Amino acid sequence: MNYPEYVKVDDKLYKINTDFRAAIKCNEIAQDNSINDIERALGIIYTLFGDDGINTPEHYEMLLKKAKKYLSCDEEIKTNEEEPDMDFLQDYGLIWVSMYSDYNGLDIDKEQIHWWKFMDLMNGLSNSEMGNCCALNRVRNLRNYDLKDIKDPKERKKIIDAKKQVALKKNKKKATKEELKSADEFLKNLGVI
Repeated sequence: MNYPEYVKVDDKLYKINTDFRAAIKCNEIAQDNSINDIERALGIIYTLFGDDGINTPEHYEMLLKKAKKYLSCDEEIKTNEEEPDMDFLQDYGLIWVSMYSDYNGLDIDKEQIHWWKFMDLMNGLSNSEMGNCCALNRVRNLRNYDLKDIKDPKERKKIIDAKKQVALKKNKKKATKEELKSADEFLKNLGVI
């Protein structure tokens, strides 16, 4: 598969920092409520397109649109009300060991992997209810485990305790309604959403 390496705005080509770590950094920037919308936008532009992108303010709007398309692996982003079952930063060790185990010693710390390929690899990690499951997906499955069918109180408590041990940390500050509205207005004005 051909993964994109450049985006074009007007007649200018911008090289994308395609390494998966750059995309994870963009995700971190996008979720950082301690910075304002403009800092977020500029952080994403700089992370993906470097000095070339940051030094071309007339292309910011289109670069953000291209960044969104690139970061979503050219797929439509679905707004999901469900709680996330994975965090790239918190689960990095599980991601590493799962890739290493499922892909014959692939060491993502030593490889520069294109973001889209990284996501293809993530989607291909072993995940079976029959037990053949990578470490990351075992944890994700536990996080998503529905307790409603468990009648035995001891078994229920055991699973609740296990879910607590692998729960995602909630230390990220939630955006206020005003911050979310402001961010939405900013992105709408840019034509990103």
